[in-house]
Amino acid sequence: VQLQASGGGLVQAGGSLRLSCAASRTIFSINDMGWYRQAPGKQRGFVARITTGGSTIYADSVKGRFTISRDNAKNTVYLQMNSLKSEDTAVYYCAADREWPPGTGVYYTHYWGQGTLVTVSS
Repeated sequence: VQLQASGGGLVQAGGSLRLSCAASRTIFSINDMGWYRQAPGKQRGFVARITTGGSTIYADSVKGRFTISRDNAKNTVYLQMNSLKSEDTAVYYCAADREWPPGTGVYYTHYWGQGTLVTVSS
């Protein structure tokens, strides 16, 4: 398994969770890392991304509430989720992304983790 996500669970609205994704060293060192989510009946969508240099970008729906970070020593990316809402309920997937062509802002996902379920009760 090259991407292993964990940390999902059941939480009340307004609560917090932290997701983790452990990656192989090869994947982690050369790829930007992202989190995506898929709610029931909906398509998978972008949540957040952190580049190898530490720059971050977020979906508008999670800005100010979620924080993505990476620990290069542990080959792990995290998603700290605060002030959770019922609409955050989804399966969360970590991913290894790469910008191609370089400098275009177009990203492709090269590897997917297996997903971890986050359920927010209202």
